[in-house]
Amino acid sequence: MIDIIKQIQERNPALGSTIIVLRPDSRALADAEHLNPEAEAWIAERAPGARLSRETVLLAPYPGGVPAERTVTVLAFANAQHLAAFATAWTADPEPEEDETAPGPAAG
Repeated sequence: MIDIIKQIQERNPALGSTIIVLRPDSRALADAEHLNPEAEAWIAERAPGARLSRETVLLAPYPGGVPAERTVTVLAFANAQHLAAFATAWTADPEPEEDETAPGPAAG
């Protein structure tokens, strides 16, 4: 991942140094070029100035493999605190919702 970040920063220095590459299945994405409404609202409130970008990098399919061009979705932040907050909120697996019909702890 560090190699991907370095490539992106070299190819598009305007993104700055506080960027995250989102996986195609990121729950923050509506599609490869758009955040979903919930993520957009979260960013507007907690990470103003963040922007989404599509960038091309060279990636090997496996260590030692021949690199090929691939376009990735990048989210650039104004500062490291915004990136960390986003990563905590949007890249972790969501907490399972409690099942209200499940039995509670046994009385003892």
